[in-house]
Amino acid sequence: MHPSTRKPVLRLSMIAAAASLLLPLAGWTQAVQAPKPDRWLHVRVEGSQPKGEIVRVNVPLELAEKVLPTINKDRLQNGKVKIDASQTNGVDLRALFDAIRSSKDGEFVTVQSNDSDVRVAKQEGHILIHVRDKSSAKKDQVEIRVPMKVVEALLSAGKDELDVLAALRALSSQGDTELVSVKNSENTVRIWLDSKNISD
Repeated sequence: MHPSTRKPVLRLSMIAAAASLLLPLAGWTQAVQAPKPDRWLHVRVEGSQPKGEIVRVNVPLELAEKVLPTINKDRLQNGKVKIDASQTNGVDLRALFDAIRSSKDGEFVTVQSNDSDVRVAKQEGHILIHVRDKSSAKKDQVEIRVPMKVVEALLSAGKDELDVLAALRALSSQGDTELVSVKNSENTVRIWLDSKNISD
């Protein structure tokens, strides 16, 4: 190699070597800063009768978080819902939640009667509520599975308020999960969260 071309070639090879060393680091940085996938809240209602209606609602949580503070009607103000003490039957919801949050996983309430079965439990960071109504002709079944972080955010407002906006924000950080399932002789209702912009 001629001495006059050796320096530029050497410089180019050093730049290429440095670039090849930094390229994986750039890819890692890009992966770390990648945007979160969109989170969608889905509601699906199916009528159980032949040719029954099917209603699907798909809402991006980002949209819900922006719209909710704009609604100021009755008890809903700025993303928070005012609650009366009479609605909680004298129960301190925050103290109750704190007791559940700090306790171990387990089944807290089980009621079995001729009319209904009720189960309230904590499992793997979720509050689980299962109700089966045996008395009515509809045979209602309700299953609710709510992440503890969402309940904590909901109860983060003032004493007589529920912070729905904070709960939505906490929900957006959750993985794919089914939140509510209701089944009876007339309808099936599902509410769940995932990253798809369409429902099943």
